[in-house]
Amino acid sequence: MSRPDHLQPLFRSLHSIKGVGDKLAALLTRFFGAPEGQEAIVLDILMHMPSGIVDRRRQVGIAEAYLNQVVTLLLHIDRHQPPPRGKPHVPHRVFAHDESGEMQLVFFRAQGGWVEKALPVGEQRYVSGQIGFFNGEKQITHPDYIVEPASFATLPLVEPVYPLTNGLSSKALAKLVRQAVDSVPDLPEWIAPATMAERKWPPFVEAMRAVHLSENPGEAELWSPARQRLAYDEYLAGQITLQLVRSTMVSVRGKARTFTGKLTESVSQVLPFSLTNGQNEALNEIYRDLASPDRMSRLLQGDVGSGKTVVALMAMAAVAESGAQSALMAPTELLASQHFKTIKPICDAAGIGCALLTGKMPAAERRAILAGLADGSTTIAVGTHALFQSGIEFRDLGLTVVDEQHRFGVHQRLALSEKGRHTDLLVMTATPIPRTLVLTHFGDMAVSVLKEKPRGRQPIDTAVLSINDYPRIIARLQAKISEGTQAYWVCPLVEESETLEVVSAEDRFAELQKVFGSDVALVHGRMSAAAKEDVMTRFKANEIKLLVATTVIEVGVDVPNATIMIIEHAERFGLAQLHQLRGRVGRGSQRSACLLLYKDPLSETAKARLETIKSTEDGFLIAERDLELRGQGDILGTRQSGMPGYRLAVPDVHRHLLEFAHDDAKTLLKRNPGLTGEEGEAARTLLYLFRKDLAIPLIRAG
Repeated sequence: MSRPDHLQPLFRSLHSIKGVGDKLAALLTRFFGAPEGQEAIVLDILMHMPSGIVDRRRQVGIAEAYLNQVVTLLLHIDRHQPPPRGKPHVPHRVFAHDESGEMQLVFFRAQGGWVEKALPVGEQRYVSGQIGFFNGEKQITHPDYIVEPASFATLPLVEPVYPLTNGLSSKALAKLVRQAVDSVPDLPEWIAPATMAERKWPPFVEAMRAVHLSENPGEAELWSPARQRLAYDEYLAGQITLQLVRSTMVSVRGKARTFTGKLTESVSQVLPFSLTNGQNEALNEIYRDLASPDRMSRLLQGDVGSGKTVVALMAMAAVAESGAQSALMAPTELLASQHFKTIKPICDAAGIGCALLTGKMPAAERRAILAGLADGSTTIAVGTHALFQSGIEFRDLGLTVVDEQHRFGVHQRLALSEKGRHTDLLVMTATPIPRTLVLTHFGDMAVSVLKEKPRGRQPIDTAVLSINDYPRIIARLQAKISEGTQAYWVCPLVEESETLEVVSAEDRFAELQKVFGSDVALVHGRMSAAAKEDVMTRFKANEIKLLVATTVIEVGVDVPNATIMIIEHAERFGLAQLHQLRGRVGRGSQRSACLLLYKDPLSETAKARLETIKSTEDGFLIAERDLELRGQGDILGTRQSGMPGYRLAVPDVHRHLLEFAHDDAKTLLKRNPGLTGEEGEAARTLLYLFRKDLAIPLIRAG
């Protein structure tokens, strides 16, 4: 289905606008990050929100214009005082007055006589800018506007301020914005009339006009009805898209599975502990999904150490009872082999064929494993994304389990499930993701949460100390290690950096070696996988007592005897990261401790962060705080991972609208799954406006 004709004016290349040449068009295309091979379009300008507002409505006499205020004055021009010859650094001064007093206008490096032309002696001009003082005299340096009284209407009294890029002036952008707003066609309304009335929201076109061409500053504020409406529109387009992706994934192909209970029974007998209530609850939700003819698409959230792997194993055993295979995919080979070590003995005891497939295997071994997957004798395959390369055939892949999901998005998820025509999908994450983020990033998934820790997990004592206590910390560490404990010492950087005053892992390792000798080892991301593996294996075997590391150990390393976690420069880590790192200890039977070392001075945010970690071990609480303290982009670990970046919605201010949008999108697609009729037409228009064309082909005929 092609884009409706009435939207074409918004999809015109900016090149086609009068006054936009090749150079400006290329600049705007880069600035707005247009997709490869495409140019920036009118819509890009429309969606480029102001970051603030300059209010020039204060029109007073010179006497009432105060320091640092932005004012608009009607001045009488008295005389010019250009800089003396050969002194270009001296400014050009213009003296002016009105009934209430006198002032100066100041211009630096003003060549070519344009100041004289703009401000002719003996005439009146409107001048707008910020009031400064110099030697007790009021002045405006480089006024923003100088206009003749007859053209006063062209002076914008309320002026939006936009994020700019080198080579793009605010004047040029303002001109484009006006043209963009004027070219918005009449659009069908996609928000229900009752909602519009209740929230006092304007139509889309009026909202755009209010934000870009406001007549009073309040109209463009983030919490103004206009801006709220636009934020809601953006969320709604995203939520409709996620719902459509979900309905295609769920409804296209699913298989109702039947279980005998035989394998799950033998797995739970082999397990060295009984499942927690939370694990059983999550499993019941998963079994229900597997038994229904719809396809499962579920996110399993559990804090570090909440026992997600066991839940996944039980789910895979259930799928094996129905005669199908499962694949467990981890982000790194280290993690894949760790999962394999955990589940292989249990699978062996329960009689389930389980194999590990990595990139570095000898060819013969690899061929044998591939044969097992193809003939079905291997029921569970563990590996990295290498499991999904072409040339790997499963006899009947029924379930894909993905660990640490935030490393890939909706598209990869669709691709994964192509391997098995009816594959159910279970995604596990140790990053406790607050509900708002689950909605934005995983709106197409159902969610199960493991809240409790497995039995036997020890609480962790967390203390916050200044690095000035170093000698005392070392003394305590020596005592603990001599008692047989192992410890981690984490630093934010691998090697010394010129710009940051931060102790690197290499420096700290050198210092600690003086005290601990061969008992201390170093592991970081730049080492080869084999070298890392070697150090980790020796640490696990208790040959190394103290491990100095960068954040490579954040995910999935399991050494029950390590009960001390020291995080240096804790103020430089995000909350989610601190929480993940702390979760590496407290896995054995002894009490564990986590020391957060900071370097003064601490910012308010850093203080709040360390305070939060110290006061709670609840990952969900921590994630919510993290969202408040630093906005949504970082919480999933990466800003660049293709997470939806918002242009109109500001998550901190508009978060409540996401819930509305989620519910409204759900209701709409329930009522009108084919998006037909006038209502459907309006919703499709919304999807086009927010570039969700990808979703349009997914709309199924009623």
